[in-house]
Amino acid sequence: MMIRKYAALLLLILCSVFSSSFTAKQDKPVQKQALRKIIIDAGHGGADFGASGRFSHEKDIALAVALKLEQMIHDEIPDVETYMTRRTDVFDPVTEKAKIANREKGDLFVCIHVNEGGGAIKHSEFIGYKEVTKYRGKGKKKKAYTAKVKEYRYWTTPNPAKGTETFIYGVDKSNAAKAALSANEDMYLDSVSAKELKDFNPNDPAKMMIINMKTQTYFSRSANLALTIEEEFQKVGRISREAKQRQKGIWVLQAVAMPAVLVETGFISNPEEEDYLNSEQGQKEICEVLVKSLKRYKYSLEKQMSNVSGASGLRK
Repeated sequence: MMIRKYAALLLLILCSVFSSSFTAKQDKPVQKQALRKIIIDAGHGGADFGASGRFSHEKDIALAVALKLEQMIHDEIPDVETYMTRRTDVFDPVTEKAKIANREKGDLFVCIHVNEGGGAIKHSEFIGYKEVTKYRGKGKKKKAYTAKVKEYRYWTTPNPAKGTETFIYGVDKSNAAKAALSANEDMYLDSVSAKELKDFNPNDPAKMMIINMKTQTYFSRSANLALTIEEEFQKVGRISREAKQRQKGIWVLQAVAMPAVLVETGFISNPEEEDYLNSEQGQKEICEVLVKSLKRYKYSLEKQMSNVSGASGLRK
């Protein structure tokens, strides 16, 4: 009986997660919106400047891009809601940002950042020999003599690193992602009745199966979006340093119970890129790339849901 209970409950939850809902009055299925809300996070803020260039800081660029992205989403994808983790120059720790994203029940977390390639590059060049005075011996026996030593010219140039990178959390962080999903189960089990959720023990194998499936789904969606973003950056002529998994340093990506990406929009340590990142045209282009990527991501989700709905209809 217990096995049957788990099996029935698992089937009910799977239907609530992956299938379209049906109205009582219509024969046609009413499909749940694939992408309802995007959480936009402008990195750093307040006393946390992030990376710094010759004249600007990461926190300010990230906020400017995030605000433009919000407006562009409203204009071009009006059926998608957005929520900003910050709108002003304030600082919240990543733990708070994760709480905000989960509280707002986002379907996607997009984090805006600016990269830094490290300090200036040091150079040296051998330019010849010079004579210097040296001494040998001690006391009254100390005598001066001349010697030739190599002479070098030293200078520095700005770090040449440039381009975009889009990160998702590393596969070794899957347990942390599962923990986030477990702690925010109401975000994806919302169509299961309260009584069934109450009777659903957190340690039940059926629930763990659901969490594992959702973790894999969200990881796959994050990776697909990251690849799409970098592909769109390449289309507008930006250098792409590719979509990557981050093993450390981006804790918030595995702490939100939703697909998540972190976009490094350029290198503030490169003077050319710093000018681009601070320009209206540069920020507009970055947002256009992100909106095109989000449209492709949304279309992909809708197509998947449509296929599931169609398959469900055929089975009926």
